[in-house]
Amino acid sequence: MRSRAASRPRAKWPTRPLLGLQLGLACSVALALQAPSSRAAEQVFHGDERGWTYIMNKLVADGVDRDRVEEVFNDPRFGSFGGLMFELHPREPRSMYRGFLRSSSIARARVCRASYREDLDSAEHRFGVPASVLTAILHVETGCGGNTGRSLILPRLARLAMANDPENVERNLERQAPGDDANDVDPETARMVKSRASYLEATFYPEVLATFTLSERLQVDPLDIRGSSSGAFGIPQFLPRSYLRYGVDGNGNGRVSLFEPADAIASCANYLVHNGWKSGLSLNERRRVLWSYNHSPAYIDTVLALASRLDTGGATKAPSAPSRANPTVTAKKKPQRSTRPHQAIRSANNPPGDGKARTVAQN
Repeated sequence: MRSRAASRPRAKWPTRPLLGLQLGLACSVALALQAPSSRAAEQVFHGDERGWTYIMNKLVADGVDRDRVEEVFNDPRFGSFGGLMFELHPREPRSMYRGFLRSSSIARARVCRASYREDLDSAEHRFGVPASVLTAILHVETGCGGNTGRSLILPRLARLAMANDPENVERNLERQAPGDDANDVDPETARMVKSRASYLEATFYPEVLATFTLSERLQVDPLDIRGSSSGAFGIPQFLPRSYLRYGVDGNGNGRVSLFEPADAIASCANYLVHNGWKSGLSLNERRRVLWSYNHSPAYIDTVLALASRLDTGGATKAPSAPSRANPTVTAKKKPQRSTRPHQAIRSANNPPGDGKARTVAQN
């Protein structure tokens, strides 16, 4: 089907702040956070649509303009859907995080702490989340904003949301079968395949809807929003709904940008508070809060260990502040390790926290 992309001008996505959501959009945020419709998707699209028919019909059924859906999904930048193979028992190896506790990495985290001391201390005072914990999260996520990702987040999220497409479920059943017939899969394995597919759709389809809401409210092309290969963006690597729920104007300029350090730090602290962080938490209680950020024991251990090192380390003189997060950086965040956790086993193969696409997909 012909793309309508050329039929109307495309708004440019602002370089900085990348997500300048004006304060006072409470009504639009409320709309964005409404649950997707449970009604069956109307079959508006019947053709191949480069493999995206399933999710395109769901979006139209949930109120996204038909022409807008067609325009976006037929944009050459979107690509086609060729299937999503997912694991039934995903987990993140600890080896992905070892580099973060090396002396060179800890030194860089201390530079981050010193460079943004005022914003970190302000967030600690306002929200009660230790500056060391916030620093550790931002360091592990994006190297303190040095590498926020350059992938188009909408196609990434849509791909994950397609997990429960009947044809995709059939492919995954065939993958589990001893032969090539999906009917040969034992009942328990079939149940797990269908459950996993349903979970991925329930997790990521609302993020696709939220991305459309952001683009409409901010008057930007949804395909100009860039972030990680799993659909998270900004210095703290939020998913779209978490931006809408927890984004905070930390520098008082009247808008929220997760690519501005003050906003990113305040938003990260706000996220943790809304997920249970408060003073006096035990170690296990802290771990439970961080689990909401990323469902990975290895990640949680690394953040807490790094925060502890920052708390006990010596003072670090603040050098020139690291360059601010750039949504068009050329590499996805390769901090201090050989494997990139946001890409390597992300997406379909590990569950994310509420705000993250982190440990979620692998092909």
